[in-house]
Amino acid sequence: MPEIFINYRTGDGEQAAATLDNALRARFGDGHVYRASRSIAPGDAFDHDLVNNVRRSSVLLALIGDHWLDKPTLGHDDDWVTKEILEAFRHDIRIIPVLIGRRTERPAKRDLPDALLWLTDCQTLRYDHQTDERDLKHIGDQLADLVPALADADRTTTEPEAPAATDNSTGDLKNSYATQTGPVTGSTFHIGPAESRHSNHTVHQTGTGSNYVAGDSHGGIRQGFGATPPAEGGE
Repeated sequence: MPEIFINYRTGDGEQAAATLDNALRARFGDGHVYRASRSIAPGDAFDHDLVNNVRRSSVLLALIGDHWLDKPTLGHDDDWVTKEILEAFRHDIRIIPVLIGRRTERPAKRDLPDALLWLTDCQTLRYDHQTDERDLKHIGDQLADLVPALADADRTTTEPEAPAATDNSTGDLKNSYATQTGPVTGSTFHIGPAESRHSNHTVHQTGTGSNYVAGDSHGGIRQGFGATPPAEGGE
């Protein structure tokens, strides 16, 4: 279902509409965004398709550029930009004016037909091509916050990264001990040569990783980790 309906006027906001369409589909999926010039299949009755998809949407983005008010048919029954906005309004669908460019201002009530006067009270968003990456992210974030279905479909949501494996190393130690706790993968740690008159030591190594210890080790060194490997010939 197209949760987002992009409403725009040809000759005023079609380029911004295409950019928003591509960015929002990349984030939420093709099925969640409707833009007439892409979404209406050849041979379909466009009037029925437009009205039906406005009613099915959760939010209508009304793109307003510098020349949006210049259309003499604004507010008339045969103006499709007006029809789509009023259809969304009658069905209690959220309408968000999106101001295109840095200089576009919210339409003043004195410039709007009576049927659209309420549009000046709607909180707006802004899209400018010079800050498109930031603006597109902000618009997408706002939509994800407002529409649960879009939050569920949001492809920018990522799982937290697993903690990195521990990789420690020590320098030369003299008559000292080295201890490590925490998850260990691969080889563990290496203790450099210990300066000692005693050369008797024992190294006992087991487990699925590798370990090297050198230096004075009275009584031997034992370390085990991981599962016990099967005996030779086992499966």
